[in-house]
Parts: sequence; structure tokens; C-alpha cells
Amino acid sequence: MIPRTLYGPEHEDFRKTVRRFFETEIVPHRERFEEQQHIDRQLWNKAGELGLLCVTMPEDFGGLGVDRTYSVILMEEQSYAGDSGAGFSLHSDIVANYVNNFGSKEQKAHWLPKMATGEVVGAIAMTEPGTGSDLQSVKTTAVVDGDDYVINGSKIFITNGYLSDLVVVVARTGNSGEGSKDLSLILVEADRPGFSKGRPLKKVGMKAQDTCELFFENVRVPKTNRLGLEGMGFIMLMKELAWERLMIAITSVAGGEAVLKHTLDYTRNRKVFGKPVAQFQNTRFKLAEMKAELSIARVYVDKCIEMQLKGKLGVDDAATAKYWTSDLMMKVIDECVQLHGGYGYMLEYPVARAWIDSRAQRIYGGTNEIMKELIARTM
Repeated sequence: MIPRTLYGPEHEDFRKTVRRFFETEIVPHRERFEEQQHIDRQLWNKAGELGLLCVTMPEDFGGLGVDRTYSVILMEEQSYAGDSGAGFSLHSDIVANYVNNFGSKEQKAHWLPKMATGEVVGAIAMTEPGTGSDLQSVKTTAVVDGDDYVINGSKIFITNGYLSDLVVVVARTGNSGEGSKDLSLILVEADRPGFSKGRPLKKVGMKAQDTCELFFENVRVPKTNRLGLEGMGFIMLMKELAWERLMIAITSVAGGEAVLKHTLDYTRNRKVFGKPVAQFQNTRFKLAEMKAELSIARVYVDKCIEMQLKGKLGVDDAATAKYWTSDLMMKVIDECVQLHGGYGYMLEYPVARAWIDSRAQRIYGGTNEIMKELIARTM
């Protein structure tokens, strides 16, 4: 296997801490988290105490001040643990990035330390019932009234929404008719009058992930809650979306690798017609194909991570990584279910949970069809 060059010895202690957290605090409680449709709120505080939240944020604002390779470790270890419930990456690597990259000094000083400790859980509200991947069609409005914005509208499929304390809301603040020039990003605290949350949504998979609808009825927030300049929301979103899509690629490859490992162990131990399943030529060929394709995907994604660290990751590169690896993940997991036979359909097996949890990878972050459109535009 081609060696990875992203990590040095200094990463290993961090990886051990992350792995231990997921093995002791998340995995044993998976069924309970799935029943309540979110992880325990106190786990956010525990993760903060261990330094697992907002690691790339500046030390002055409570982070570790490290680069995104540490964020990658968090995503990989969560995938290796088979967990789809903890919304730490969205909180730390998406929401915190918007605050850090576009917020005022006051906004950063107020919110980032609290996000780093887990005192505040962050979410971002883009998707609406009628918009999906088309952000320029957002209907939620933020109308100026004196020194305030008055927000009306609703959002759906919001990760960390139910436990959220702070939400970055994508809202329409203009009426130029050009969707990309009319959007702004506004920080909304969860205790604002008129802001309410629906119950966690009942999903096919990812049942422990906190996902809900958010409703805004005449929610009044000061203009000082706006991130950056008015009307610059779409541009800010585009600047961060490449990283968000790469995050999906990172978890897709790691998730595929984890399921392949479980399947290799299973086929070596499961006997059919007097010999292990792994000794049949069909099984060996399938395992070889999956290893080869995941190895190719790993090299491409690692290269994209290197480019991201240098600030050179292109929109088309990120779209390629997101679309191709999430498709590959589903292909690999489906093959692994087949190699498990009937047991692959049983939820006590990691492969079955991965099968239902991973389907959303091809949808969120922009559907894979949108990714192909983005790639085509650069050709």
C-alpha cells in the first residue's frame, strides 16, 4: 500500500485520544443514542475537555491552533468507529470556520471559546423544504428594522439542530433578483424569541445524529449578529463548500476502509461448504477489487487534503472527490453486505449499519448530480 505522508509522530497521541473517546463514550451507547435520536448533550462538554472540538481554531479563542490534518484524524476515527451520530466535525470544521473566517473580533472572542469547550453547540442552517442544493433559491428572509434584522422562514435537515445553541442562518437580505447577491449569514442564538426547533427527524439511517427542522417567526437579532458584509453570504458559502465536500470524501474513504476490514475478518472466519468464504475465488476477487479502488481513492483524497492545507483546493477537485468517493463507498459497502450473506442484513453487524448510514453521503453537501454539474462547468 502506498504510504501516507500527511501525518508525523506528533499526530499519533492525538489519534489515540480520539480513538479512545469514540470507543468508550460513543460506541457502547449507540443503541440508546439512536433511540433518543441524538448523542447525550454532556458528550459535547467531554469532547471539549479533551481538546477534540475546534482544534484548528486559534489558541487565543480556545482552539489548539493546529492544521486540518488533526481534523482529518477526528473524521477518520469516527468513521473507523462506525459512528454517524456525533456532529463534531460540522460544529468544529464548518460552523467554527464561518465564525473564525468571517466574524468580527467580538464575535470570535465571544463564540469560539464556548464552542471549543462544548458549552455552545453550533449548527448551520442552509437547506429549506423547497431549495435542497439550490442555495440561491433560499426563501428565509431577514428584514432590517432599525438596528435589528427580523427573520422569518424555516430550515430542514439541520445537523446539530436539536441541541444547537448557535445557528449560522442563511437568509435573504436583498431583493435584487440575483440570488447570489441577496444572501447573508446571520448568527442566531437558540434562545431568541420566535426561534423554535422541531423534533429530531426520523431518518432511514444515521439515527443517532441530531437532525431537525428549525423555524423562525419574527426572530429579532441585532445587525451585529451578521457575519461579514450584507449580501456576501453566497460568496462566503462558496469559499467554505470545497472543504465541506472534501470532508465527505474523507469520511467516505475511511468508512469504506472500515467496512472492508470487517468484511475481511468475517469472510476469513465464516465457513461455507467446509472452507472459509475468503477462500472462494469470487470472494478473493471482490476483496481485491475493493482494496484496489479504496487505495486509489485514498491517494486522491490525501492529495486533495495536501492542496487544501496549501489553500489550493479547487471547486472541481473537491466536487470530484465528494462524488467519486461517496459513490465508491456505497459500492464497497453493498458488495460487503453481499459477502456477509444474511448476516449482512442484520443491524448487529457493522456492515448493515454502515449500509444504511452511508447512503446520505451522496446527497448532503450538494448531491452527486450537482457535483457533476460543477465539474462540467470547469471543462
